[in-house]
Amino acid sequence: RNDFPEDPEFAEVVRRAELASERGIFPERISQGSSGSYFVKDPQGKIIGVFKPKNEEPYGHLNPKWTKWLQKLCCPCCFGRDCLVLNQGYLSEAGASLVDQKLELNIVPRTKVVYLASETFNYSAIDRVKSRGKRLALEKVPKVGQRFNRIGLPPKVGSFQLFVEGYKDADYWLRRFEAEPLPENTNRQLLLQFERLVVLDYIIRNTDRGNDNWLIKYDCPLDSAGVRDSDWVVVKEPIIKLAAIDNGLAFPLKHPDSWRAYPFYWAWLPQAKIPFSQEIKDLILPKISDPNFVKDLEEDLYELFKKDPGFDRGQFHKQIAVMRGQILNLTQALKDGKSPLHLVQMPPVIVETARSHQRTASESYTQSFQSRKPFFSWW
Repeated sequence: RNDFPEDPEFAEVVRRAELASERGIFPERISQGSSGSYFVKDPQGKIIGVFKPKNEEPYGHLNPKWTKWLQKLCCPCCFGRDCLVLNQGYLSEAGASLVDQKLELNIVPRTKVVYLASETFNYSAIDRVKSRGKRLALEKVPKVGQRFNRIGLPPKVGSFQLFVEGYKDADYWLRRFEAEPLPENTNRQLLLQFERLVVLDYIIRNTDRGNDNWLIKYDCPLDSAGVRDSDWVVVKEPIIKLAAIDNGLAFPLKHPDSWRAYPFYWAWLPQAKIPFSQEIKDLILPKISDPNFVKDLEEDLYELFKKDPGFDRGQFHKQIAVMRGQILNLTQALKDGKSPLHLVQMPPVIVETARSHQRTASESYTQSFQSRKPFFSWW
């Protein structure tokens, strides 16, 4: 199942993760968050990925974190996000990576749908009893045990994201940069990376982007004051990079219109007030202005999303209608020289495929604005 001929490097990472589990080096559950997610290790015990099983998502039936269970029990009216397709967080994670690669943003660590099994995952009591029974049968009556298709615990489907090293929460670095301003060139680097985050989040309509779930890596050159053996010192520019993680609550089937607005928290940063740069326009506009590119993106997302056993074509079309509206707004904002802050203030648009009784060579679309607004616009 874990076959990725188009990405042999990713396939090798997954193979090492499987090998580690076979050798008793199991994934380690991450204590933070509201779902079951795991640091995956290689045979040497080094963290190489983050795995989020579908059935351990915030609203999955095997979520090991009791907070969501308590919320469902005590406050069912506030349970879940009615703008999202529940239990498809793993597809949202992989979909964000797909959009990132198609747009050449390169800020989402590569993420794909993977099947993994581990003793440390949260399984039902029945699955664990079955697994122990099969192992016992193999030991006691090998002829019977060899007839089983699988001896161990069943693999779980979920998103597997490559682990990135040297990054910290954006909130940490943003506070540091406020107290210790960056050099002009480095600040420019940060702005260009920030714009890529804005483009990604806006297109996929991420409903869960705070300053604690995107990362910054800041490589500052060491102070060369102590160098004595050389009269020449090569001064290196600091390098700054962003990583957009936690993309599991994106691709809504409608714009938020109930209690919460799920705003983009980066919109309150000073960087959001600066108009989009020519660099991001040159990178993004030729792609999203091309109907064929957008259609290819939709088809790639369809191939990904239909892997889910509960896939619903009607819901998918609604998700794509929201994404088309976001792309339409972004295209206009880039052409008009607007800032990220102005972008998020544009009216939410839905672009649906127009129904026609006549066969035409190309599809036509209908555009509509969403008038209903959430109760809390800031939350």
